Amino acid sequence: MMKNNQKFFIRVLLAFLILNAYACKEPAPVPKPPTYLNINFPDHSYTYVKVDCPYEFKLASLYNYKTIENSNFNSCIQEINLGPLNGSLFLYYITIPSKDSLPDIINLANDKVDEHKIKADKIEFEQIIDAKNSVFGTFFELKGNVATNFQFYLTDSTQNFVRGEVLLNCRPNYDSLRPSLDYLKVDLLEMVHNFKWRKN
Repeated sequence: MMKNNQKFFIRVLLAFLILNAYACKEPAPVPKPPTYLNINFPDHSYTYVKVDCPYEFKLASLYNYKTIENSNFNSCIQEINLGPLNGSLFLYYITIPSKDSLPDIINLANDKVDEHKIKADKIEFEQIIDAKNSVFGTFFELKGNVATNFQFYLTDSTQNFVRGEVLLNCRPNYDSLRPSLDYLKVDLLEMVHNFKWRKN
């Protein structure tokens, strides 16, 4: 005759085997891969535009610009509407008061990038050097859930300085916005690499 402990052990073992057999019939859950918004953008196409400030550049046909402050050849602010990307590119232009003031102006532009270091996962940059058209500067890409993913500044190092900043009208979610940001980056690089100063 079996002892009570042995009977209890056999019952527990049988219950475990039965539960295990049922549990093995269902497939193990598989995590879904990350998905992004499916946005179909048109092919990139550009035209040179002369805005109200003393410069011109290639602008993607998907976007349009407007002046948001009284412009002159000493300072102006331009807004470029990014259309279906639901945001704006702001261009802030000033005439450089003196050569001695250029380092301070560049430092202020860099400070605007540094304001987002806390939220940015990574900040990449590209130097812009176009000696033929006297356009020099830096293009910044801020990766992560930041308020602005792209900033840049351009100067001829003697008279003209412009700073650009992209602001999107949505909550920062880098993974969801990545396809739109990749598309926009192509257009922004086309702009800064084809930037020209105009004489007043």
